[in-house]
Amino acid sequence: MPLSGRVALVTGATSGIGRATATLLAARGATVLVSGRDVERGQAVVDEIRAAGGTAEFLCANLTDAESARALAGAGIAAAGKIDILINNAAIAVFGPTATVAEADFDACYAINVKVPYFLVGAVAPGMVERGGGVIVNVSTMVAAFGTAGSAVYASSKAALELLTKSWAAEFGPRGVRVNAVAPGPTRTEGTIEQYGPDRLAKLAGQAPAGRVADPVEIAETIGFLVSDQAGFIHGAVLPADGGRTAVA
Repeated sequence: MPLSGRVALVTGATSGIGRATATLLAARGATVLVSGRDVERGQAVVDEIRAAGGTAEFLCANLTDAESARALAGAGIAAAGKIDILINNAAIAVFGPTATVAEADFDACYAINVKVPYFLVGAVAPGMVERGGGVIVNVSTMVAAFGTAGSAVYASSKAALELLTKSWAAEFGPRGVRVNAVAPGPTRTEGTIEQYGPDRLAKLAGQAPAGRVADPVEIAETIGFLVSDQAGFIHGAVLPADGGRTAVA
């Protein structure tokens, strides 16, 4: 149980990549704080983890701003005593032509994709430093690495998160906290199926060397590697888990 004794907070953990990551970290021995907006779905994740012999708690959080981020960090520390691993996975995607995106949608995308991780790290990383170590993994996207029409808001928010990853590595790495990011390609989740439909999602994935859509577990395994001791010399990296798409972009 390589993560035994560690506490992991996973945002957006009630579905998709977040759920797969929460269950994987729990299976490896971590106490997992499952965060999300939907109580029923969150409890289902907790029940699944506990049924498999793991330890988990659900923390209901509607992450929109600095106050909600700090409140989640406080709730996590109150529930488990500490946070050793932070997975910034919660996000929303806003797509559309630049001239048509509403300001409210732009602000909402940047709030949850950039502002919330920023203030969560600000609330959690100092405690990691005090205890002598910790790991933070930010979930980005392959489209932060190349231009695609209609994705300016979403892609730029994730590009900002990738730069924050490098900045935090420089800030916290010398004090024992590793910060990295994973950049998934097309992944079969509830959200992507609703957004694209299975045929369009498969077409997007077909542009990559792997030629297929990823399973959320594959992205979770990449995150699991980054939080492991085997990745101990990796700081400030953005690891593509995109089937090779950015290699041929």
